[in-house]
Amino acid sequence: MLTAADYQPPRWLRNPHLQSMLSSSRMRMQRGLVLLAATGAHTDELILDGGEGVRLQGWHSYIQGRQPIGMALLLHGWEGSAESSYMRMTAARLLEEGYDVVRLNFRDHGNTHHLNPGIFHSNRIDEVVHAAGDIARRWPELPLVAAGYSLGGNFVLRLALRAPSAGVPLRRVASVCPVLDPAITMESIENGPAMYDWYFRRKWAGSLRRKRDLFPELSDWDDRVLKLDIRALTAWLVEHHTDFGSLQAYFDGYSIAGDRLAGLQVPADILMAQDDPVIPVATFNGWRLPAHAHLEIAPWGGHCGFLENWRGDGFSERWVAQRLGIEANAPA
Repeated sequence: MLTAADYQPPRWLRNPHLQSMLSSSRMRMQRGLVLLAATGAHTDELILDGGEGVRLQGWHSYIQGRQPIGMALLLHGWEGSAESSYMRMTAARLLEEGYDVVRLNFRDHGNTHHLNPGIFHSNRIDEVVHAAGDIARRWPELPLVAAGYSLGGNFVLRLALRAPSAGVPLRRVASVCPVLDPAITMESIENGPAMYDWYFRRKWAGSLRRKRDLFPELSDWDDRVLKLDIRALTAWLVEHHTDFGSLQAYFDGYSIAGDRLAGLQVPADILMAQDDPVIPVATFNGWRLPAHAHLEIAPWGGHCGFLENWRGDGFSERWVAQRLGIEANAPA
């Protein structure tokens, strides 16, 4: 069984910023394409029911003529998509393990801005829970597991927290570098190297421009708003497009810090890097988890990097596939 201690990257890959940047590089995107294609899987688009008229896009990958051992739902990070390298590479690993896979696009991620009029924000967990339930209803014979990265890692743990009461038969989850305390993550982006602020702000502003073009009658943000810094832009959108009333209330709405996961009933495995420059590992101190949830911290890995070689192969994708595979071997 792989553990965080098994991640031993070459010395040139032990810089957290290099890890974080390479994780979303073109090289790694191409590696993800190659690995997913090599499985021979077919991929079909799904439009999933998010409840209350919400539609979310998923991509279902499967190997024809094979009876899968389960269904794995994958959730990406903020301003990532179902096509992010770690999503494709994790899908490839899980297909090799015998799973079918659905890579979900959150609202307004990927090419899905047209599906729903309201904008994405990080408290839209209900629609993800509904979408997971839709998947479970479509394939009731397949045990359902799920994994997520960064903000998707936060979402997958909240999905696991809500699944039993929502009637979603989720068996196990894995989470990589989850956003724990959003307020602290915001401070890390603001106070860290400028490339992180630039990366997220550029992608987010582009997404909001695209939304404005599609729904001009519903979009009240102009280019002056889109030029605000990341904290001010978040606060403006919280005030104008949510019912939270304040930035702190919004952050509290999706925080999983402290004892917020103490009531978790679904088994969970969490992988974190000691040197993550976006999510400080110190925020995990005092995190209260139930006995069936396990946190592992690797010395290296950056933010959702965990690259193992120059090709861009990832330890975290192998780790996720192995952890979720535990469910396939569990007694019925």
